[in-house]
Amino acid sequence: MLLLLPILASAQTLKGVIVDASTQSPLAGATILTPDGKGVATNKNGEFEISCVQTITVSHIGYNTVNQSVIDCNKPITVSLIDSENYLQTVEITSLSNTTRTMIEQPMSIAKLDKLDIDRGTGLFLDDAINANVPGVQMNRRAVSSGQQINIRGYGNGVGFRGASNNFDGQGTKIYLNGIPLTDAEGITVLDDIDFASLGNVEVVKGPAGSLYGLAIAGAVNLQTVKPIANQTSIGQKVMFGEYGLARFTTTVATATENASVLVNYGHQQADGYMDHTASNKDFVNFVGDFRLSEKQSFNTYVGYSNSYDERGGELTIDQWNAKDYTGNARYIKNNAHSAVTSFRAGISHSYKFSRQIANNTTLLGSAASTNSSSAGGWNDNNPLNYGFRSTFDTKFNLGDKFKLSGITGAELQEQQSHPMSYSMVTDSNNINGDNIIGAPRSNQVSNSFTYSYFSEWTLKMPMGFSVLCGIGISNMSIILNDRTYSANDTEHRYYRANYNNLVSPHVAVNKVFKSTISAYASYSKGYKAPVSGNIVIGATGQLNSGLVPEEGDQFEIGSKGALLNKRLTYQVALFNSIFSNKMTSVAVPLDSVTTAYTYITNAGGQNNQGLELLLRYTAFESSTALLKSLRPWANFTYNNFTYDDFYYESVPRGETQAVRALYTGNAVAGVPPIVANIGVDVDTKFGLYGNVNFNYRDAMPITSDGAFMADAYSLLNAKIGYEKTILKNLDLNVYAGANNLTSTQYYYMVFVNQLEDAYLPAPDRANFFGGINLKYIF
Repeated sequence: MLLLLPILASAQTLKGVIVDASTQSPLAGATILTPDGKGVATNKNGEFEISCVQTITVSHIGYNTVNQSVIDCNKPITVSLIDSENYLQTVEITSLSNTTRTMIEQPMSIAKLDKLDIDRGTGLFLDDAINANVPGVQMNRRAVSSGQQINIRGYGNGVGFRGASNNFDGQGTKIYLNGIPLTDAEGITVLDDIDFASLGNVEVVKGPAGSLYGLAIAGAVNLQTVKPIANQTSIGQKVMFGEYGLARFTTTVATATENASVLVNYGHQQADGYMDHTASNKDFVNFVGDFRLSEKQSFNTYVGYSNSYDERGGELTIDQWNAKDYTGNARYIKNNAHSAVTSFRAGISHSYKFSRQIANNTTLLGSAASTNSSSAGGWNDNNPLNYGFRSTFDTKFNLGDKFKLSGITGAELQEQQSHPMSYSMVTDSNNINGDNIIGAPRSNQVSNSFTYSYFSEWTLKMPMGFSVLCGIGISNMSIILNDRTYSANDTEHRYYRANYNNLVSPHVAVNKVFKSTISAYASYSKGYKAPVSGNIVIGATGQLNSGLVPEEGDQFEIGSKGALLNKRLTYQVALFNSIFSNKMTSVAVPLDSVTTAYTYITNAGGQNNQGLELLLRYTAFESSTALLKSLRPWANFTYNNFTYDDFYYESVPRGETQAVRALYTGNAVAGVPPIVANIGVDVDTKFGLYGNVNFNYRDAMPITSDGAFMADAYSLLNAKIGYEKTILKNLDLNVYAGANNLTSTQYYYMVFVNQLEDAYLPAPDRANFFGGINLKYIF
C-alpha cells in the first residue's frame, strides 16, 4: 500500500464546473490550463476533469481569464467567469437601485474601470486612467500627486475671486472609497491622501445624482480598493522607478477563505517633480477586511492612514508657458508653497439579509485630518473631524411572472467640525534670503457643517425588456460659523448660521432591452450644490450673505449601450443636456478709482451644457491556445458644446469708481475642451508578454470666461510593455516598462481658469520613462 501511494496521488484528479458570473449558467467550451501547459475543455454542462494541480487558468471567449487556486482536489470547484466587457458586468457597488442588474439595464451613463484600465500607465495617478477611459469626464491635478479635481460634463469648479468661476477646489461631485464618503459635509473633496495605486475598481455616475447621493450636482464616483483572491494567501512586493525621481514601494499581505478575507497594504511614494519646487512624498497604510458570519450576515471594514507632503511650484504665466520657462511662480516658492495632509479614515459596514426580498447595509464612518498649506496668498491650517453613516435597504419583489420591482431606500448623514485659520506670510528677519514665515492671522473661524439626505429609488421591470425607474432624494445642509477674529470696529457679527433645506432631487428614466444585448434609455435627473462656509459671510462687512442660494442642475439624457458581433464589440453612446442655474460668481464693491474694497459671492446665471459621448471596445482576437492570446482595441470620443447663460461677473476696472458687469452669455464655458478623443489597443500573449498603446487628443479650450485667452490643443502618445508569468509554481512575476508623452508634447496637468496672470500647471514636456517589478508569493 505504501508503494502504491505515489501512484494514487499522481492519479488524483480535480473536477469542477465553469459558469457565467451573472446568470450562473454553465459555459461549454471553456478552456482549463495547468501551469505545465496541459489543458481540457468543458462539456455542454460546463463540467471538466483534469489532473490535480495547485492552480488552474480558466478562459473563454468573451470573458475575463481567471487564475484559480486549488485547495483540495477531493472537492469539486465552481469557477465564475465575468463578461470581459465592462458594460455587461454585474454592478458590484451597492449604490444602485438593483445590485444584481447588469450595466445594460442601467438607464444612465455609468463608466466602470477595472484594474487593467487603472494600470495601463503607472497606475499611481487616477487622472491618467479617467482621462483616457471615461468620455465626458476630466481629472486634473496641481502637481505630481496633489490637488486632484474632477470635472464631470463641464461641472467641477468652485467660485473664483478673479472671474466667474475657477477650478481651484473639488466641488459638486460626491466621491466614496469603499463606501466611505471622501467628500466632506460641506461638499468639498480633497484627494491628496488617497492611494490610487491600491484601487481595483472605479465607478463614475455622470450627471446630477441627488436621488441617491445627496448634494451631487455633477455626479458621483465610487472607488474600491483591491480585494484578496478567493482561497489564497499571499505576500507581494512591488517596486517602481521613473524619471524625475519617481519611486514607489508597495508591500501587500492578503489572505482569503470562504468566510473571511484580510488585506494589509503599505505604500511609500516619492518624486522630485518635473519643475522647480514640486517634490512629493507620501506614505499609505490600508487595511481591508471582509467577514461572512452566516448566509445572512457579513461585516466589511476599511481603515486607512496617510501622511502626504507635496510642494507647489505655482502656476506659470502665459509668457512663461510660451517660453517653456518651468522655473515656477516666485511668490509660491518664496512662501515654500505646499500641501501637507495627515489623515485617518475608517469605516465598518454591516450587511444583513432579512429575507430573499429585503436586505440592509449600514456603514459607520469617521475621518480626522491635520492639514496645513501655503501658496502665494498665505498660510492655512485646519484640523477637520468628519463622521456619519449611510444606511440603505435593498428590496426585490416578484409581482407575478412578468413584473419585478426592486429598489433602494436609505439615508446618509455627515457632520464636520473644523477650525480653519489663515495667516499672511512675511520675510524672515533672521534669514532675509530664505523662505517667508507665518505672519499675522487673517482669519480664525470655527465651523460646524451638518448635511443629511434621505432617498428612495425604484425600478419596475416589465415584459418585452421594458423597465421604468423612479426615484427621489431630499437633501439638507446647515452651516454654523463662529468668527473668532477680533475687530474693534465690529463686535456684533461673530456668530452665523445658514440653512439650505428640502432640496428635492427627482430621477425618472425608461429603459428598453433588445434581445438581451442592446438597450436604449431616456433619463431626467436633478441635483444641487449648496454654498460652503467660506461663501456665507461677507468678510469685509461681517454680514451674513443671506441672499445666496444653492446651485441647481437638471439633466436630460438619451442613450444606448450594448454588445454586438457575438459580444466582441461593446459600445455606449449618450446625448445629454445639463442645465445649471443659480451659478455662483463674485461681485466687486469699489472703494475708489484704483482699489476694490471687497468682493462677495452671489448667484449670477447658469450654464447650458450639451454633449455627446461615445465609447467602443472590440475583442478583435481571443484564443486560449494560440501564441496571441487577445487583441483588444478601444476608443472613446467626447463632444462638448457648453455655453454660459445669463452669466456675469462684476469688477471695478482700473481708473473707474463703479463696478462694471461683464456678460458672458453665449460664451464657451472656460476650462472644457470641445473635443476629446482617445484610441488604444491592449495585447496579451500566451507566453506572458503583454502591452498597450494609447493616443489622446485634447482640443483647444478657453481659459477665461470672456474667451480672450485659449489653451492650445495637444496630443499624447503613451505605451507600456510587460511580462507576467508564474514561476516556481508559487511565485507570480510581473516585469514592465512604459513611457509617457513619447512625442515630447508640451501639455498641462491643469489650467486655472479665470486666474490670470497665473494659469498653467505644466506636465513634463518630453518623453519620460518608468518601469517596475511585481512579485507575489502564494502560500
